[in-house]
Amino acid sequence: MKILLVVYDNGSFVPPFPQGLAYIAGTLVKEGYQVEIYNQDMHHYPDEHLTEYLNKNHYNVVGVNVIAGYYQYKKLKEISKAINAVKNKPIYILGGHGPSPDPTFFLLKMEADIVVIGEGEETIKEVIKAINDNRNLKDIKGIAYRNSDNKVIINKRRLLIQNVEDIPFPAYHLFPIEFYRLQRYVHTNLTDLVMPVLSGRGCTFKCSFCYRLDTGFRPRNNWSILHEIEFLHENYRINIIDFSDELLMSSIDRTISLCQYIIDSKLNIRWHCNGRLNYATPKVLKIMKKAGCIFINYGIEAMDNDVLRLMNKGLTTDIIIKGVEETLKVGISPGLNIMWGCEGDNKETLKKAVDFLIKYDDCAQMRTLRFVTPYPGCPLYYKAIKMGLLKDCEDFYENKHKNSDLLAINFTDMKEEDMYQDLYKANCKLINNYYSKHAGYMKKQAKQLYLQRDDSFRGFRQF
Repeated sequence: MKILLVVYDNGSFVPPFPQGLAYIAGTLVKEGYQVEIYNQDMHHYPDEHLTEYLNKNHYNVVGVNVIAGYYQYKKLKEISKAINAVKNKPIYILGGHGPSPDPTFFLLKMEADIVVIGEGEETIKEVIKAINDNRNLKDIKGIAYRNSDNKVIINKRRLLIQNVEDIPFPAYHLFPIEFYRLQRYVHTNLTDLVMPVLSGRGCTFKCSFCYRLDTGFRPRNNWSILHEIEFLHENYRINIIDFSDELLMSSIDRTISLCQYIIDSKLNIRWHCNGRLNYATPKVLKIMKKAGCIFINYGIEAMDNDVLRLMNKGLTTDIIIKGVEETLKVGISPGLNIMWGCEGDNKETLKKAVDFLIKYDDCAQMRTLRFVTPYPGCPLYYKAIKMGLLKDCEDFYENKHKNSDLLAINFTDMKEEDMYQDLYKANCKLINNYYSKHAGYMKKQAKQLYLQRDDSFRGFRQF
């Protein structure tokens, strides 16, 4: 059984490591299957190259993992066209956040054979075994598929893997880590080497705009997390870890426990994570800083209490401000993510967001505002359908969602043209703020260079 997993081109100079696909690869390798990776992302092959590659090399199965997004959807159509043009087409399997909410649409649109719905590690083992044994797919939980009559069959959902320690590590040896580790993150220098690690799966919150493959939070144990980090450090010289799960800060106790474990390990790493401002207390933040945390990405989403309530965010503006102030106080950069165009948003809520960002953003990275997007599967998506603003998944991807920075659905009482004008002006302010702060830093560097003869300076083009 030969399996090809496709990492499609996302148009990046150094693309992010395909962590989800690597987990699937790790599971299949452990089961004894021959797994190979097609790195279109690294080589930027034209889509026709995939057709030629599959024609020259026989594979039983080809798999593609895709997240929701306008670029990803457009790219998936091109990849699917290339796969479907193969003379002896292998069985085509889709997985990921993109197809899971509406597998019927993706099966028919992409002419795929199977969609893995939700978490994939246990499901893919059963699917590949059934294909290998030439058995029917009707009893495999967690999939949708096209039968011999081209009818879509959706099986029962699969329960989540409760013991996440049972999931094999990503199959790092199949991927060009020497390439992926060059990804640049906040507060990385030119010689840092970075890789993502999952500290757990899921999230305990239920925001209206968020679609997840799972519910609740299932943490990995501290030993397992550090074991993977040590492996990356020893084998690939990784010195910065990007904790890529939605909620490393799932509770105060868990965060403190993990940080103390990192400190006790004496592993000299720095790291990023996604966090919740509910738990951004001085005690938590101080030990995070001591453990090597340099950046916390916060999902703030709005700076108006009514809007926060409507999106079921579980935050207030007071909690947000206090948490961000405490984060800055200990010397950790906060990522301040805010959307606009949600229910209840207007000119005043936009002004509140801009004022907040100008006051508190340390400009460690460019920070602008985006329109909210109701991705299929999230509560806001179903609300848009109920309100008559959206028909279905096809309407979303083919007609409404053209770019992550453009308005897909208007949930406000404002005119669309006014919204574009206002967001343009707001983001111009934020862009000016970012570059004015960086200009000040560069002038400081120039002073050190010319007036203090700083011979460590490497040139303004490095900025």
